[in-house]
Amino acid sequence: MRVVAELLIEPLYRGPDDSANGGYACGRIAALAGEPVEVTLRRPPPLGVPLRVQDGRVTDGEALVAEFGPAPVELELPPPPGWAEAVDAQRPDVDSPFPHCFVCGVRRAPDEGLHIHPGPVGAGGGLVAAPWVPRPDTMGAEVVWCALDCPGAYACGVTSRGTLVLGRLAARVLRAPEPGERCVVAGWQLAADGRKLDAGTALWSDGELLGYARATWIEPRATSAA
Repeated sequence: MRVVAELLIEPLYRGPDDSANGGYACGRIAALAGEPVEVTLRRPPPLGVPLRVQDGRVTDGEALVAEFGPAPVELELPPPPGWAEAVDAQRPDVDSPFPHCFVCGVRRAPDEGLHIHPGPVGAGGGLVAAPWVPRPDTMGAEVVWCALDCPGAYACGVTSRGTLVLGRLAARVLRAPEPGERCVVAGWQLAADGRKLDAGTALWSDGELLGYARATWIEPRATSAA
């Protein structure tokens, strides 16, 4: 896959304070590469730095930031939660280590970020969901990749684990929603292997499927205090 381009991610689209939201970075890479594509993040994507996209690799100078290649996204999807269910389920994560995340950050201004705050649907079903109403400044396929990002971490229990970081994301965007559409995004865990956890996510508008994704999340190794 030969793509030669430059990618620069603005600080607005951060996840952690010093690096990009993983879903946004993957969505921007996918836009350059063409979908469907799978992106593997090798290090946190830097902000405000021109990155080179070429031959399935994204680099910052000599440092490898990400790799990407064609990949189908095959998922068995749950029934879409209703709008009222998603509104009832949402739980802003006030203890998040990434309070300024473009997708799920609780310290973003009301007119900044997506404000997607997934919480459990029902009792013990393993599904998390949240409502999302796009604004005119939160449109496009790369923003759908964002919406399909963080709910996977919450489905994998990020609130109990403390921190999960995105390792790999493959998404299929069928349609980007229009401003004001009442959307519902959901996530569910697919598998777990030690510190690696797989999740599926999907986005609907009034029952219409807009996009879906499969992600691998990584629980960082614990570090001992000096």
